[in-house]
Amino acid sequence: MPELPDVAVYVDRLAAKVVGHKLERLRIGHPFLLRSVTPPVSAIEGRTVTGVERLGKRVVLALDGDLFVVVHLMIAGRFVWLALGAKTGGRNALAWFEFDVGTLALTEAGKQRRASLHLVEGRAALRALDAGGIDVMTASLADFAARLTAENHTVKRSLTDPRLFSGIGNAYSDEILHRARMSPLALTQSLDAAKIERLLAAIRATLAQWTTRLAQEAGDWPAKVTAFHPAMAVHGKFGLPCPECGAPVQRIVRADNETNYCARCQTGGKVLADRGLSRLLKDSWPKHIDELM
Repeated sequence: MPELPDVAVYVDRLAAKVVGHKLERLRIGHPFLLRSVTPPVSAIEGRTVTGVERLGKRVVLALDGDLFVVVHLMIAGRFVWLALGAKTGGRNALAWFEFDVGTLALTEAGKQRRASLHLVEGRAALRALDAGGIDVMTASLADFAARLTAENHTVKRSLTDPRLFSGIGNAYSDEILHRARMSPLALTQSLDAAKIERLLAAIRATLAQWTTRLAQEAGDWPAKVTAFHPAMAVHGKFGLPCPECGAPVQRIVRADNETNYCARCQTGGKVLADRGLSRLLKDSWPKHIDELM
């Protein structure tokens, strides 16, 4: 799922292309994409784009007349920019936003259709789509600590909860926790002030670093948006050496989500239980990373 760095780059590149230009037509190619009833699609056609914003992991087009187009890409949704006159086909396309300068295509790979589109009128209606997470790049340390420790969950779960923090998902939470040298299963109410401050610093450094990196790699438009990058430290790197200590990266698998971490850097060498697999292996499950070296 595109997270804060990916969405920030989309917002920046899209703003450069469409702010001040008209959204002449919106064509919807899949019946389940549009999740709102009012205003109708016809109400936004012919409107001028006044801004492009990020709302959590959503991309928002602000139009004159206090109208907003809100797109949630979910896991497999992506934006493709097409020049004027380019073909707009493609079996993965869900919608086409036709501007007077080009077309923005919304695509989604796979068979599941999770991406969503809302059309809303007024800032109040836009705020109603916000899950409520605070902006980790601008929040005070006190506000961050209050959100983090309001309930006692694992730090991994809390970081990826959009009701608590805006824009962080599975991929960058792995990278953040590796930078912070913190176990993904550490309980939030067990963290002292120094660890909370270190965690916030790791969040900001990681998200800023990757936003800058992705922006540089994108050029005119981010052609490939993915949760897996060769330069990442641990996310998607199960079994590969940690760039800091060389120990093999470990994982915790739960349903469709995988948490990656370095046992030596983050858990004092302890290999965390992997639910079904650790139960299957029982006494054969390794207790320390040195058993796997």
